[in-house]
Amino acid sequence: MCNQRYCYLVNKKVNAFEFVVYLWTDKIYNALYIRLHMQILIAEEFMTLKKSLPVVDVRSPGEFAEGHISGAINIPIFEDDERAIVGTIYKKRGRLPAIEKGLGIVGPKMAQFARKAVEIASSGQLLVHCWRGGMRSESMAWLFERVGIECFILQGGYKSYRNYMLERIGDIPYLVVIEGHTGSGKTEILHKLKAFGEQIIDLEGLASHKGSAFGGIGQSPQPTTQQFQNDLFDGFFDFDLAKKVWIEGESQTVGRVFLPDPLWNRMNESKCIEIQVPRIERINRLVNEYGTLPEELMQNAILNLVKRLGSQLMNDILQSYREKDLVCVAEKLLEYYDQSYQYSRDKFKRKLTEIVLPNGNASTNAAIILDKTKQLF
Repeated sequence: MCNQRYCYLVNKKVNAFEFVVYLWTDKIYNALYIRLHMQILIAEEFMTLKKSLPVVDVRSPGEFAEGHISGAINIPIFEDDERAIVGTIYKKRGRLPAIEKGLGIVGPKMAQFARKAVEIASSGQLLVHCWRGGMRSESMAWLFERVGIECFILQGGYKSYRNYMLERIGDIPYLVVIEGHTGSGKTEILHKLKAFGEQIIDLEGLASHKGSAFGGIGQSPQPTTQQFQNDLFDGFFDFDLAKKVWIEGESQTVGRVFLPDPLWNRMNESKCIEIQVPRIERINRLVNEYGTLPEELMQNAILNLVKRLGSQLMNDILQSYREKDLVCVAEKLLEYYDQSYQYSRDKFKRKLTEIVLPNGNASTNAAIILDKTKQLF
């Protein structure tokens, strides 16, 4: 519960000047107590508490948009332009003038910050971080604790979280990569495995992209690479690493986002199965998945393949698409994608466990895969 005196000020919506004056004229020993009371956590401790407590990211909106801990709420101590102003003063005139300018900017907004923190901290506790775990997070945590919120600060800030994520994300001892030709239904199989209680990483779902030239059509906008990696790690953090983790084989890029190097390297070292699905099932899947997408976007995607397909094949596919012969379109595209898949397979020369599947039913295929891979490790 919030300290009643400070909650009274917040609820009465006193002006910023009154709020700041009250803070500065309060007893010195209280401020010293609160500074000592703040708890500094390493990244692993911070992420563990994140399961039950809200995370407040006090970096600027631009920093937050580039990438943030999944589920974090942005209460920026400085807007983007304000951060630029303070940074310029720091570089040209030094630390004290920059702090003075920062106080001038922040002072009128302190009551607003405190009110928002009170709204978020339903349990009376918050996790707080900035970029490097410095003045921004400490200052905001100090303010939040003045209104009775217990704060936990991330040591080293977002930078330390990113380093921790990159250290951990490749540490998956029982990773299984599912390979297979385009149209084999690998993503759907992954989700059926999850329904059977298995642990999965859905790279295409996290990336909002299906990985092919048509993969972005009908999907929401892709996240930044940082955000994609953060969201990936958020799910990974809850895994039981004594059990298998399943992932679909992808290149290091999914659309415009990049897999973290440690995960990509681990995928290339891991156990790998290759599913073989009847070609007619693959064709039917492509027709069903892409046949109802916006025609203009599909035609543009086909046109963009001209460098890979050559003008003649690209025009043949485009003509078939315009004639609504979607089976022919799928057949011709599979010729290209199968060649690309074989090239990639030959290049990496990974040892594959082949599993022949009877049809395109994802539930049936997931059950067969589980049975065939019992002795994989």
